[in-house]
Amino acid sequence: MTGRLSQIWRYPVKSIGRQKLDSARLEAGRTLPWDRHWAVMHDSATQRLTEGDQLAGWLPKAAFLRGAAGPELQAISGGLTNGKLCLQHPTAGEIELDPTKDEDHASLLDWLRPLWPAEKPEPALLVTGPVPLTDSRAPFISILSLDSLRAVESHVGQRLGVERWRGNLWVEGFEPFAEREWIGKCLRIGAATVILREGIGRCAATSVDTDTGEPDHDMIRVLTEGFGDACFGVYAEVLTGAEIAPLDEIIVVELDETQPRSESLTA
Repeated sequence: MTGRLSQIWRYPVKSIGRQKLDSARLEAGRTLPWDRHWAVMHDSATQRLTEGDQLAGWLPKAAFLRGAAGPELQAISGGLTNGKLCLQHPTAGEIELDPTKDEDHASLLDWLRPLWPAEKPEPALLVTGPVPLTDSRAPFISILSLDSLRAVESHVGQRLGVERWRGNLWVEGFEPFAEREWIGKCLRIGAATVILREGIGRCAATSVDTDTGEPDHDMIRVLTEGFGDACFGVYAEVLTGAEIAPLDEIIVVELDETQPRSESLTA
């Protein structure tokens, strides 16, 4: 089975913004560079910080601002450019800041507060840690299928777009939902190789129109009733790193045995 890489996306701040890339370098046992490098922690989770407001390790998504709890965050676009975070929102406007400067963090929190539900714990800190703050503790990348997306769009009778799914790599040229059968198999993406580890269970954030920040479809119900379960896309571990770019050929490789996890996943 062969297809091609269509799009590459990263999300420098967890649940806040999105950035389409012309290319990226994959490294063995690591996430996409700068993906979920920062996150905004809310007040009720700050007790998880060490002395000096440091994040000692990975924390689950409930510790941070996220689209499932604050739908308007889903409408934020933009990312990391020349060391600056440049973000946009249809009603909040634009903000540019240096995430390495503590004095800029307050401006980001002030910008986010009107977009975060008032009844939720307030945005408290922009944090980073020793590992990326992806939804999975393991350093995976996410791979999604445009062919599967088109099948879902046809089912609901409306364009949904790629943005709400917050995937890293979008592939095409395969049967819809073929990726569900790839668990334990490898993909060669140009000169890189990844192994598919598990499906991605979806949350309420995918039910939000990213143009408006308003819910439009119950995507968990759509996926479950229309396609058998609430998974959309797959998590993959990078085995062989390389530079990748849209139009790279993708080949599905059958394995005789399950590839052992890298040291980064078994430590």
